[in-house]
Amino acid sequence: MSDPALLVYTRTTDYRHDSIPAGVAALRALGGFDVHAHEDPAALEEPLDRYAAVVFLSTSGDVLTPAGRVRLEAYVEAGGGFVGVHAAACTEYDWPYYGELLGARFDRHPPLQPGRAVVEDHDHPATRHLPAVWELTDEWYDFRTNPRPAVRVLLSADESSYDGGTMGADHPLAWCREQGAGRVFYTSLGHTSEIYDDPDFRAHLRGGITWAAGRRPAAPS
Repeated sequence: MSDPALLVYTRTTDYRHDSIPAGVAALRALGGFDVHAHEDPAALEEPLDRYAAVVFLSTSGDVLTPAGRVRLEAYVEAGGGFVGVHAAACTEYDWPYYGELLGARFDRHPPLQPGRAVVEDHDHPATRHLPAVWELTDEWYDFRTNPRPAVRVLLSADESSYDGGTMGADHPLAWCREQGAGRVFYTSLGHTSEIYDDPDFRAHLRGGITWAAGRRPAAPS
């Protein structure tokens, strides 16, 4: 049996992260997935049913055509998996469905610096391998709204461990949720190229993707 396919989408129309190639390489290195990496929005205009999950890896700005929006929404609602990594929260600001799908939209971040992420939920494949407090260097995203009412929070930021956080004591960093018949996983981590070589971060990605892909879309009739 062949490995389940992932569509890894990396188009940017705003800020472009230098870490995108490292992210694609890390996803390929996870094993267990047949990674199809694309920058062309036409890739999202085709039927998506053959993919176990669609991954937006540090996309930014408006990256979908109207036809692509229709395809992605239909795919998730029918049971497809969606994964957003880092700047995926800086994407499709003018499409209300995308904001609901992801759970929150990026607002700002302080400078890159070390800090502490606190595991809120160890009963999830994306976090069960992590220590209770995970020390790492990244961009600590603040969001326009707190997603907690609509998501299952997996990781949160300890704002006392770094400078410049603005969300306070309740600051989600990674979460999952259900949308229609599909599953959504988002992690705000993943700014630097170096983090994609971190075994803990790779396991975090693998767990989130595996969970999101757990509900396969029905085969087309």
